[in-house]
Amino acid sequence: MYLAASEEAISSMLAVEREGKQVPIHFVSKALQWPEFKYLALEKLVLALVYAARQIQRYFQAHKVDFPTSYLIKQVLLRPEKSGSLAKCAIELGEHDIHYHPRTSIKAQALADFLVEIPDTIKGVPTTISVDPLEPEADKKLWKLYTDSTESKEGSGADVILQNPKGEEITYALRFDFQVSNNEAEYEALLAGLKSAKEVGAKQLAALSDSLLITDQINGTYEAKDLRMQKYLDAV
Repeated sequence: MYLAASEEAISSMLAVEREGKQVPIHFVSKALQWPEFKYLALEKLVLALVYAARQIQRYFQAHKVDFPTSYLIKQVLLRPEKSGSLAKCAIELGEHDIHYHPRTSIKAQALADFLVEIPDTIKGVPTTISVDPLEPEADKKLWKLYTDSTESKEGSGADVILQNPKGEEITYALRFDFQVSNNEAEYEALLAGLKSAKEVGAKQLAALSDSLLITDQINGTYEAKDLRMQKYLDAV
């Protein structure tokens, strides 16, 4: 398990040893809430570990998890009296077989660091990413992107699912902290999905949206007469 934290986001990556190489099998990334911005780096890493244990609980319950780190996380969790939040984390993590040891090789750490970039537009919504990079021919096959705008009392947002040729999914949610129409939300979701597809190296992509207006504009059936819609169309 590898962890990374920035000022506004935390991420983790679970890897498995295969033929002497570490292969990433699951990612978890989350934007922090405003009070969490003030956490110390060590506290953010502990929080990242807690969220990972919740999101991929089946792995933590079924296997021993090795956690290489240059922080004294084990020592802090053994004596968390100075922080109520750390005490709760210590109790929650205590049920798992986690082995902490000094980090001697970063190996796949760069991938976890990269994931911190993902939640820039996400406001407190957990992000789960699960990919298997072992299929070198995957780039030559069709990926599928599903997008859908959402609305709730907390505001507007969108759901994005990117599916690789093996049927495995990259899923995450967006919540917008600015005013958008339904069509703008659809475009925002599509752009986020396209960015994600580009990052994972997808070469062939089928984008599926429930917005007839958006799909017809992109396919050239309808014109984007509104200036904002034209800018979104140009971006796509």
